[in-house]
Amino acid sequence: MSSATYAEPFDSEPEFALIGGEVTEGVVRVGDTVRRPAGFNAPLVHALLDRLEAAGFAGAPRFLGIDAAGREVLTFIPGEVAGRPRPAWIADEERMASVGRLVRAYDDAVAGFVLPEGVRPFAGLGELTEPPGMPPAPPYPVELVGHMDLTPDNVVFRDGQAVALIDFDMAKPVSRVDEVCNMMFSWAPLGDPADADPPLRDVDVPRRCRILADAYGMSDTDRARLVEVAVLRSRRAWYSMKQIAEAQGGGWARMWQEGAGDELKRQEAWLERHGTTIATALTAP
Repeated sequence: MSSATYAEPFDSEPEFALIGGEVTEGVVRVGDTVRRPAGFNAPLVHALLDRLEAAGFAGAPRFLGIDAAGREVLTFIPGEVAGRPRPAWIADEERMASVGRLVRAYDDAVAGFVLPEGVRPFAGLGELTEPPGMPPAPPYPVELVGHMDLTPDNVVFRDGQAVALIDFDMAKPVSRVDEVCNMMFSWAPLGDPADADPPLRDVDVPRRCRILADAYGMSDTDRARLVEVAVLRSRRAWYSMKQIAEAQGGGWARMWQEGAGDELKRQEAWLERHGTTIATALTAP
């Protein structure tokens, strides 16, 4: 894992703020690089990006080091990212299918990656224990280090196709069905339509789940597990997000104060009402 000081080019360039995302503040572009504060998962993220570079995976930024201000330096990936208000194109099914293919390519590239000794997920949050009352995690084995924050803010498009993932701060060891579930939360989207981005409020969610599953190449076994995992992840997310908001503050605290916990409760209830329809769409011949 590289954490070397980044050597600035001789000719300095101006900084331009990059707008997007819900949590990380102070992200700027400098020439062909992006500078961002190191997050609570930085050692894992740096090791993961180094692995992706070694694997020749083109769909992620390269980690270049730490600048004189203590910020991460990453390569800038040109393209289009959905900001807010969300553009109408996030409802486009072919764009969405390209997200499924990109996530599969990422997961295949990172399969077999083992965290370096001493590196653990979310180390910057300290020794967190599961909050009282937190329900169990899905009972499926870890298969890879997933991105696990596959929102429209974190997918770069060019010519209408997803070409890169950015912002790996939530990366952690998960199963493949966890990763696909995370993608579906944002892109299907799995949740109460009242909480969806406006272009996604009237879409056919079961159909979009099937498109994503097919584009990813999801196994029959994982298709049968998807709804169960989505419900369990929604239940656990309420506790884990509250805990991170209290420990980290900033954008996490703001999102919690703005009702993210209530939205997660609505998401869980919606999944319990519509899970059978989604499971049927995913597993139909």
